[in-house]
Amino acid sequence: MIASRQNRTLKDIRRLRRSKGDHALLEGPHLVGEALAAGLRLDLVLATPDYLASPPGRALVATLPKPPLAVAPELLAEAADADSPRGLLAVARLPRDGVATLPARPGGAYLFVEGLQDPGNLGALARVAEAAGACGMALSPGTAHPNHPRALRASAGSLLRLPVAVAVEADSLGRHLAAGAGAQPPRWAALVPRGGADLYQAAAPALAGTLILALGAEGPGVSPGLLARCELRLTIPLAPPVESLTATVAAALTLFEIRRRRAERR
Repeated sequence: MIASRQNRTLKDIRRLRRSKGDHALLEGPHLVGEALAAGLRLDLVLATPDYLASPPGRALVATLPKPPLAVAPELLAEAADADSPRGLLAVARLPRDGVATLPARPGGAYLFVEGLQDPGNLGALARVAEAAGACGMALSPGTAHPNHPRALRASAGSLLRLPVAVAVEADSLGRHLAAGAGAQPPRWAALVPRGGADLYQAAAPALAGTLILALGAEGPGVSPGLLARCELRLTIPLAPPVESLTATVAAALTLFEIRRRRAERR
């Protein structure tokens, strides 16, 4: 059993908490189980003796090609980013590449995230996007990395399944999706806090076809350059005195409204 803070494996895991590379730290039984269900190979699994002796722990061991490494509970807690990893950590290779990793589906809805800094918010956005049936999510340069432990936890598994491209420029995303749609360029729409078309009154054809929904960071919002390329600006009507919503809530309302409108047109 690993019982020293100087153990090389624990040092490597602590570095993963700050890494933006291809390896991701999966914390807790739920996220590890989602990774296995998604067909990801776990390079390393660490667990406390109590977890390994539990029924879920024994079931997990039966699915792995080699036994997990046992580690003292206090050391596992120190290695994790989460406050309570619940006795289990794993490392999986989760490469993140550019725009070519996104499926180009005619008529699909995509989320373009510009400059969002909070990994937890990014993970929540991925969960919303997958739940609303989005085809993928593109992240601009400077946006939080999807392999951050907090992003992965907040996504509840969505960042293990939803196609996500990193360091994507808007021009390259438009060209990539246009090529997949038979040279028909996608429509860009921006979420803006005020001054846009009422989300619930926007003409249905404006929300049809291949659509990229641009979402900026909380505070600055969508940059002027990105806003200029958007044919459609959407605003969610709010009851006063509330002036704005979080990025995740705004994206959820918009993506589900788009999904509802498209279902009505079928």
